Amino acid sequence: MTETSLRERKKVATRQALSRAAALLAVERGVEGVTIEAIADAAGVSPRTFHNYFPGKEEAIVAPFTDGAQAVIDALRARPAGEPIWDALREVVREALLPTDTRDETIALLRVVKQNPALVGKQLCGLGEMQRQIAEVVAARTGTHAGRDLYPHLLAGAAGVAMRTALDLWVDGRTGADLPELIDSAFAQLRAGLPGP
Repeated sequence: MTETSLRERKKVATRQALSRAAALLAVERGVEGVTIEAIADAAGVSPRTFHNYFPGKEEAIVAPFTDGAQAVIDALRARPAGEPIWDALREVVREALLPTDTRDETIALLRVVKQNPALVGKQLCGLGEMQRQIAEVVAARTGTHAGRDLYPHLLAGAAGVAMRTALDLWVDGRTGADLPELIDSAFAQLRAGLPGP
């Protein structure tokens, strides 16, 4: 069991090293200036090892976001069962989006992604899977059925839009608000039924 745990930790560490290298190179050189070989070299692995983790450079570049989506799902599953679902969703989104140690890197990478249609597409594919899994968690917490009820899917979709919108506005820097304020405001407006201004 320890051997498997060690192996799994090594796999996670390698994936993180590759995605971090890809993200930093994309910010530094632009997406067109990034190669699989450069990513692998920066992470200290072979190009063959790169392909064990990612099909292409685009997936590696957006992996910090798509892998972060899994952290949101795991955190949502771990929230207290009696906590209102809107509160649980807001808290897990806040936790996922607020690490300050990589704030500048995150902003720079988000700007790169927003300017590249291929990266936007890869990011949206990952977020779509996140939305499906969140709908399953919401269904389990609310006594609904993810296979036939609208509620868990609408709630998961609304939470995803709230997260993306708050993040986009924050990265653009035009609102003057900080990210926690934007997240709280987005979720409060949704929870209130999105009243008109």
